[in-house]
Amino acid sequence: MLREIKNSLEVLQQDKVLLYPTDTVWGIGCDATSDSAVKKIYNIKQRAESKSLIILVASVEMLQQYVPKIPNTIIELLAKTSKPTTIIYNKPKGLAKNVVASDNTVAIRIPENEFCIQLIKDFGKPIVSTSANISGNETPKSFKEIEQPILHSVDYIVNLQREVINEKSSTILKVAENGEISVLRA
Repeated sequence: MLREIKNSLEVLQQDKVLLYPTDTVWGIGCDATSDSAVKKIYNIKQRAESKSLIILVASVEMLQQYVPKIPNTIIELLAKTSKPTTIIYNKPKGLAKNVVASDNTVAIRIPENEFCIQLIKDFGKPIVSTSANISGNETPKSFKEIEQPILHSVDYIVNLQREVINEKSSTILKVAENGEISVLRA
């Protein structure tokens, strides 16, 4: 795993794009603070920049660097949830403009995946995690289901967990300006 983290760090530090396993499905990732790296992901996915991407952070402490106001209920929920949970937050800061939705929100998850957590900690910044498919196509449940155009478009493919089949996607919650939480995907 250490070699894969080292190789992945080099890719991220050069504003390049990575294909990597997460706690849900395989993801296409890059530095979530780099407009140019994020633009490459939109091009690979053939996706409009108006559709935002999910960001991964390593901890609640890292999350707080990019989301100034996090309700205590969310912090408590993150501490006890065992299911991958992506939360849409208001008014993020310090992220690439093209990962923030037009309504000034961003979707962020703290993954339950040793490789992802260590990579993000070592990188010191959040990374993008969007499913490894061309926009509109089916999300691959395993590495072998990833389409050739995706495999050929990324700069590096992590050589871990390639046999894992993952059927689960994350729960998606949204925090309203008033702190109310709604479930967008259970």
